[in-house]
Amino acid sequence: MTTLKSNNFFFIILLLLVSLAFFSLIQPYYSAIIWAVILALIFYPLRMRLSALLGGRNGVASLITVLLICVIVFIPLMMVLSSIAVEVNSLYQRLQNNGTDLPQLLSNGIAHLPEWAKNSLRENDFDSVASIREKLSGVALSVGRYLAGSAVLIGKGTLGITVGFCLMVYLLFFLLKDGAELVRKIYAVVPLSATIKRRLFLKFAGVARATVKGTLVVAIVQGALGGIGFWFAGFNGSLLWATLMAFLSLIPAVGTAIVWIPAVIFLYSTGELVTATVLTLYFVIVVGLADNILRPLLVGKDTRMPDYLILLTTLGGLQFFGINGFVLGPMIAALFITSWNLLAQSRANTEKQAQ
Repeated sequence: MTTLKSNNFFFIILLLLVSLAFFSLIQPYYSAIIWAVILALIFYPLRMRLSALLGGRNGVASLITVLLICVIVFIPLMMVLSSIAVEVNSLYQRLQNNGTDLPQLLSNGIAHLPEWAKNSLRENDFDSVASIREKLSGVALSVGRYLAGSAVLIGKGTLGITVGFCLMVYLLFFLLKDGAELVRKIYAVVPLSATIKRRLFLKFAGVARATVKGTLVVAIVQGALGGIGFWFAGFNGSLLWATLMAFLSLIPAVGTAIVWIPAVIFLYSTGELVTATVLTLYFVIVVGLADNILRPLLVGKDTRMPDYLILLTTLGGLQFFGINGFVLGPMIAALFITSWNLLAQSRANTEKQAQ
């Protein structure tokens, strides 16, 4: 009996060490694995339909699904990124050709600010063209040194992104093809009751689908509306601002304001009072309603979490996990709530049986 307990103890220690080594080994590719799993969860119903149409040929159906994902998701994303690069270059060339003096432009804007704002800038030595030019030169010098010292790291980062993308597509194919069998194996290993495992898995899958689909729809809608607003206001590079707004809309409630509030302040400071007022109303009413209506419908409804909790967990997830956090944050919160609800139900059932 003692020998059996000793064997079990050492086996558990070995299992923990091997598991720790395994997860440390794949740690550089966590993002690729996470997104492969999320995309597999989202597109698995499509793979099932294709498999039924192809007479149960899961491999062919999975390959077609991956190709469709590339056409629907990855190729448009690359086209948008390419257009943004062209837009940034065009904006830079336009500023250069027009002889725009950024320090002078900022100084003119400061002249239209209220007195309390001028005093605050004056205290920080930011009230003259010379001081603005000096500070901007210092920033440019620091950025230049950073980029020069990080050239090798940038190259390695680009290689890492390429490898991670290829790995994600590779894993996505096998998750679509063999995902059901993998889930069955995980079910068999996890030491929980079938009911608890089923509820946790359904919550995990539901939150992942709802968060990604809902957040992407909201981002596309808010980015498009923001781009239209900036275009009508006469800002150059509306596609660039639209993309930036779509990206920052990952932060619920306040993300898009990070883009449009400085733009409105700039318009007010340069005397464009009517344009600034109209743009403010447009972003608050139209773009704000898009977030307040679509996000609860697409995210909150399926996750069954209140808006404030989605905001809190999204911000925490972005800070802790980076870009992956907008999915992982709400997912962890949903699993946390589900786990405690299961514990409460289990205790209630136990007390009922005891009575």
